Amino acid sequence: MTDDLRELARLYGVETSFHDAMGGYVEAGQEALLAVLRALGASLESMDDVAEALEERRRELAERVIEPVLVAWDGRAPAAVLRFGADSGRVTCRFDLDGGERWAWEKELSALPQASPEGRLLGLPDTLPMGYHRLRVEHEGKSGEALVISAPTRAFVGDGKPLWGVFLPLYALHTRESWGAGDFSDLERLAEWTAGLGGGVVATLPMLAQFLDEPFEPSPYAPASRLFWNELFLDPRRVPELETCAEAKRLLASAELRREVEDLRRDWTVDYARLMALKRRVLEELARHFFAQATSDRRDAFEAFAASRPELGTYAAFRAVGERRGEPWQSWPERLRDGTLAAADWDEDDRRYHLWVQWITDEQVSALAEHARSRGPGLYLDIPLGVHGSSYDVWRYRDLFAEGIASGAPPDALFTGGQNWGSPPLLPERLRERGYDYLIESLRHHLRHAGLLRIDHVMQLYRLFWIPRDMHASAGVYVRYPVDEMFAVISVESHRHQAIVVGENLGTVPPEIGEAMHRHDVLGMYVVQYELQPGQGLRTPPASSAASLNTHDMPTFRAFWEARDAAVLEELGFFDEGQAREARERRAALRRQILEELPPEERSEERAYGAVLRRLLEVLASSPARMVLVNLEDLWGETEPQNVPGTHTERPNWRRKARYGFEEFSTKPEVVEALRRVDALRKERG
Repeated sequence: MTDDLRELARLYGVETSFHDAMGGYVEAGQEALLAVLRALGASLESMDDVAEALEERRRELAERVIEPVLVAWDGRAPAAVLRFGADSGRVTCRFDLDGGERWAWEKELSALPQASPEGRLLGLPDTLPMGYHRLRVEHEGKSGEALVISAPTRAFVGDGKPLWGVFLPLYALHTRESWGAGDFSDLERLAEWTAGLGGGVVATLPMLAQFLDEPFEPSPYAPASRLFWNELFLDPRRVPELETCAEAKRLLASAELRREVEDLRRDWTVDYARLMALKRRVLEELARHFFAQATSDRRDAFEAFAASRPELGTYAAFRAVGERRGEPWQSWPERLRDGTLAAADWDEDDRRYHLWVQWITDEQVSALAEHARSRGPGLYLDIPLGVHGSSYDVWRYRDLFAEGIASGAPPDALFTGGQNWGSPPLLPERLRERGYDYLIESLRHHLRHAGLLRIDHVMQLYRLFWIPRDMHASAGVYVRYPVDEMFAVISVESHRHQAIVVGENLGTVPPEIGEAMHRHDVLGMYVVQYELQPGQGLRTPPASSAASLNTHDMPTFRAFWEARDAAVLEELGFFDEGQAREARERRAALRRQILEELPPEERSEERAYGAVLRRLLEVLASSPARMVLVNLEDLWGETEPQNVPGTHTERPNWRRKARYGFEEFSTKPEVVEALRRVDALRKERG
């Protein structure tokens, strides 16, 4: 690797080497570096172009009149560096505040302090209100603009009282009324029950729009958009239009639909395609009925909602075109790929369906969120790292996503070949140039309803592992992101929506991200199954954490206790025979260590799991952790995981229903008593 290539990579924020999770030093491969640099905008095809690309990048940075983004922590703006390539003349400044007020002034360029041979320092107002402000500077025909993010250093933290809640994926939750997967009404019942036991938080996996036809992708972490909800979770019986829609009533009462629903209920997994097709038949009737009404209060409410979501019309057209064509947008004709859609490209009923169904979904999520806030923050939502490669977001914001690149993770002890997650990463420089509009709207979509928000793979705010197309996951390189600016956006939105932020900081976490989370009051995650090690005591969860026994990507606690996950990993080829044996031996040593701490009468095989589970939940509930989250499936000893990372069709990921329905588990003594104990200890802690 030449010095010029290293310098070019540095100027684009690309790391040419790093220490991996196994402690090894990894130097980026030349071809991977070239591919990533091309995706970032460097004009090069081969090593022969590096020197010219380096000079071009230097010129580009030197000619930038002003940085596109500045951060004013706690309202104190830094001086802006101006590069006009001149030493005299007047600089005209215009400052548009978030609230609509405008400040304007002029300065003599020669009177400004020198920042460098090419730049001068422009001082900004001393104290700025929280928000997103726009600065424009002009000098003799040259101009530049910057977004000034005025953010509290610390994100919203609430009243500081100890919190606790429960977790269950919404698709896995089911009641006697469900159609084969949980819906928003079911989640509302769970929230009400949890509040009755004293809990203030209900957590679930992402509830975002999905592709459930063509393409088909049930993973909640590969959504069709991070800006819209998944209508699969709608409860059609609670749609107001049902009162006056005779055709929908007839369909709901039909023997055919009832048989379909019974079949879906009997299946131990969620049949997404069949369930979505069934619900859509009812929802389409309701949508047609709604649009047949000329005027009404409901129509006015719909129009107001559509006006408040400028993206909605484009999203509805995108989904309608995709449904007519039956193929991902990458296979569409060039005009459609490039974003030019016309009425002749879609079926109007389909477009109207998507408009209407997003409104109805938002109504039900709003009602759910209001209900969940009765005892605490309420909904704990999850915003995934990325989106499906054929998503609306990638189509709509083509300039914002890196073409030919997938995000992932370098090799570690479990995934020795690295991980390729498939989702295209965001381009850090375009994020800045666009003023973080996509990030802000993605956050707002969730925070309108969430009392807490989990940021998936929070390390993305500092750096992300990029894997070029057709290269092995281990060949990727890290690309840096403007961490201060991204935390500033998160801080502003958390305060505006009065929501607590949690960062998923499991795995390989660079020290910089931990320091930033601490500095900005973003909670980290404390997971018992990561913390338990043979020969070591259990570390006390810190106050700045959301504590739990496991996560959706880990074995249930019973499977962990019995080392069932080692057998699964061996079966899938992630462990060889020796590694699986070593994992089982470590787990056996851990079991012996924990059992020695129990009273003799609780060490028997029949009683040990329950005793250990109670003890660990008590440790978490008595700890300083800001929040304790209980996976409901652990309370009845579930052994099957919801997801096995690194697998797709090999396992029923994202499809397994909870073993018990709500009516059954909500009255189980082992479930209710465990949660009452958690509540009592949290109250004592408070």
